[in-house]
Amino acid sequence: MNYTAEELQNQRRDMRTLSHCWPPELRRFFFGAPDRLVLIPLWATSLVAAGCGGPNAAPAPPSLEVEVASVLQKDVPIVSEWVATLDGYINAQIQPQVAGYVIRQTYKEGSFVRKGQILFQIDPRPFQALLDQAKAQLAQAQAQLGKTEMDVNRDTPLAKERAIAQSQLDNDVQAEQVAKAAVMAAEAFVEQARLNLEFTDVKSLIDGVAGIAQVQIGNLVNPTTVLTTVSQVNPIKAYFSISEQEYIHYADRINAQTQEEVPSGGPPFELILANGSIYPHKGFGLLTNRQVDTATGSIQIVCSFPNPKNALRPGQFGRLRAAPEVRNGALLVPQKAVTELQGTYQLAVVGADNKVIIRAIRVGDRVGPEWIVESGVKAGDLVIVEGLQKVQNGSTVKIKHVQPAKGD
Repeated sequence: MNYTAEELQNQRRDMRTLSHCWPPELRRFFFGAPDRLVLIPLWATSLVAAGCGGPNAAPAPPSLEVEVASVLQKDVPIVSEWVATLDGYINAQIQPQVAGYVIRQTYKEGSFVRKGQILFQIDPRPFQALLDQAKAQLAQAQAQLGKTEMDVNRDTPLAKERAIAQSQLDNDVQAEQVAKAAVMAAEAFVEQARLNLEFTDVKSLIDGVAGIAQVQIGNLVNPTTVLTTVSQVNPIKAYFSISEQEYIHYADRINAQTQEEVPSGGPPFELILANGSIYPHKGFGLLTNRQVDTATGSIQIVCSFPNPKNALRPGQFGRLRAAPEVRNGALLVPQKAVTELQGTYQLAVVGADNKVIIRAIRVGDRVGPEWIVESGVKAGDLVIVEGLQKVQNGSTVKIKHVQPAKGD
């Protein structure tokens, strides 16, 4: 290709203008002899110009902007949840102590009843008759005792004067002892008949809520018949189970409180009802069952809740929440900062030079929106919570701090 003198002059001027960014060897090569410029193709000028940051040069890619959060270190309560079943603090099955026909129900089903309140009445007439009969037998025995006492009083001085044989007095004394025993037996029969008559009024044994009657008026009942059930529901018990591993972890604390009627020092329990609402009163642990269930490998725990308005009833289900232990100096990161890959967990940590370091970590329990990290980071490290998919190990980023939520 041939160039005119004017075109060559323009190329030489353009290259000298752009040569300020060339290395010295390149400047000497091109400008050491004027005739060398003839050998330079036209595209070399545009290539060098582009390499020197000319007006058409491509800009360097900007650093990725990511959101970061600091690794926190604080004491954290470890909260656990269990499924619980509610039951009465005391459940008294009301059964009659005598057999007979039910003639009256004197309570309202589902209402609160007091200890000693009559719930049912059994036909008392047969028992009244037995009481009258026992009283008559007692009167006979008392009359016989009176006769023997008179015989002893009469024959005692006669025996001293040898007016009668001593054996006759001995017989009188023996008859008196037999009569006294008969009176005592008759009195016992009277007392038993009186009790049976009182038992025809079937009473509540405790204060509590009475259930639906299991019999109707006119039914023939006996001491094995369950008439109804009365449950003491204030306080009310909640039953739940923990695994054998959990029991072993807390065994020392549990066994230290076995002799206390109401264990103290345990964590308060929070009851979450079936509709998701939280019961306003806190509960406390009462006892641990004596054995591990061999079928499930769990052991039963019982706690109690105040129930002043009888709002909780036996048979309800709920979830119990408590913090049985506190992890001191735990390291916390947001859960969304942690990525899981084939059973391993990773964090993207931003160093002081804004470079990303992918670190493998070991995680512990989850606490709300955060995760306890057992190893791999230290307090104050910056971890990426937004933009994880865009970064790679060693890449440079522009950081933006996440604003902590209110209450954190």
